[in-house]
Amino acid sequence: MEVKVCVGSACYVKGSHEVIEELHEFIKMYHLEKQVVLKAAFCLGHCTEAVSVEIDGTVYGVPKEGVKDFFDQQIYRSVRPCK
Repeated sequence: MEVKVCVGSACYVKGSHEVIEELHEFIKMYHLEKQVVLKAAFCLGHCTEAVSVEIDGTVYGVPKEGVKDFFDQQIYRSVRPCK
């Protein structure tokens, strides 16, 4: 899975650096480095929303306070091993 986080001006002001750092920590914590590639991207076209994060062509607005919920719902659920 490729996860792109916007680092353009509007998203940077809204906390994209913090979003990237937190996503990076969750990816490491759950040992998903082989399944999830985290990348910075410039303008994803949703500047009026929270920090823009794209997964598989879908762009989400992620507030820096909501990174854990976003990770759990959109990333972890998609790549966790089936039990």
